[in-house]
Amino acid sequence: MVIAWFGAFLFTQVVECPIYVWALRNDSRHWGAKLVLAFGASASTHPIVWFVIPSLWMSAGQVGGYWTMVAIAELFAVLAEATYFWAVGLRRAWRWALVANVASAGLGFLCRSAFGWP
Repeated sequence: MVIAWFGAFLFTQVVECPIYVWALRNDSRHWGAKLVLAFGASASTHPIVWFVIPSLWMSAGQVGGYWTMVAIAELFAVLAEATYFWAVGLRRAWRWALVANVASAGLGFLCRSAFGWP
């Protein structure tokens, strides 16, 4: 389970980090600091999306099915990452969080369907 999570985590970082670094392009921070900020967003939400939310969902009896759980998990990620970036001064943080998470989830499901990974 942890190996599967790590693959999905790396995939998420590869997709989301460039989006967030681009979102921070007008920020005065050094590009390395921007990359650390970008990495930190998914690093803080991905374990919760992968481990905590599914576990809570199972204990709640899987009300609404798998896709409802996915929607709740992704909504959590968007809101948490938007709050994170808003706190560091990113303008339109919720839009960037939505773009990054739709991209990583969408490409993740597409790759899983096509290649069985992540």
